[in-house]
Amino acid sequence: MFTISAMRSFWRILEPPLLRDIGLVCLADGVVGVSFGALAVSGGEPPWVPVVMSLAVFAGGAQFAALGVVLGGGGAVAAVVMGLVLNARLLPYGFAVADVLDLRRLGRWSASHLLIDESVAFVMAERDPARRRAVYLTCGILMFLVWNLGTVLGVLAGGVVGDPAALGLDAASPVVLLALVLPALRDPVARGAALVGAVVALAGTPFLPPGVPVLLALTGLVVLVRSGTGGRVRHG
Repeated sequence: MFTISAMRSFWRILEPPLLRDIGLVCLADGVVGVSFGALAVSGGEPPWVPVVMSLAVFAGGAQFAALGVVLGGGGAVAAVVMGLVLNARLLPYGFAVADVLDLRRLGRWSASHLLIDESVAFVMAERDPARRRAVYLTCGILMFLVWNLGTVLGVLAGGVVGDPAALGLDAASPVVLLALVLPALRDPVARGAALVGAVVALAGTPFLPPGVPVLLALTGLVVLVRSGTGGRVRHG
């Protein structure tokens, strides 16, 4: 498993600017975790529900979507289906980072739980196998800790804040992902792929259920495949 000594060895591989970037992303997502916990409790959910969701699901978009279904009067089945639709994007993510998940069975299952947008985004900027695994585990573990801590803080604050949505904390996650994508957009092929994906997603948004346009945006990957490049960039 992932011991403290193993984490220290990972950190020795990673330079301070990259650790700084990971830390800032974790901080931003921690704020979103506070929003999730506060929204769940203020919406009438028992405090244990958002805490267990963050531990077991660990996927911000899917958690917000499922919570929205429940608070909107939908049933548990509808909430689970909505979460699964949004998390379907993790399947191609898994293929993209299959090398970092090449661990023993228990380690592979544990590491797979850390498969999120942010950890994959950082990994895709690296080429060296050791650095890719170090980046993935460092980002994933820190994000897991901060997200769950944020959820607990949000649960505690949920009874105090009247309307957590009015604070706009849930906007932090899209802003973080945009910041991760911007360096890659320096490459013209990556810009083309992003543009194709954005156009497809926007075109389908008025007609398709939430989450489906995001999956259709993956058609932008066709541009990268046809060009034969991964569009990887380095963090500085």
